Amino acid sequence: MKIISMDIMSTGVIAYYVFIASRGGLLTPILTDVQNTTYADPVPQAVILTAIVIGLSIQALMLVGAMKLARDNPTLETNEIEKNNTP
Repeated sequence: MKIISMDIMSTGVIAYYVFIASRGGLLTPILTDVQNTTYADPVPQAVILTAIVIGLSIQALMLVGAMKLARDNPTLETNEIEKNNTP
């Protein structure tokens, strides 16, 4: 559940930034003869693409950690794992 909630939170933050970046305009910044048009800022788009890749890799790392915990412990309850691993 913690991994899924982290993914949902990351998706919400990315959606918020996409919404904020698209408020300035919807056109791509290509040089044309048309003047006075509003363009979407490409910098937040690049940052969001990077955030998506980083979020995917972090989620994969958390899933590998959960798989290792499931293999080493009979339960995935954090309280039980902490009780079994404390000296």
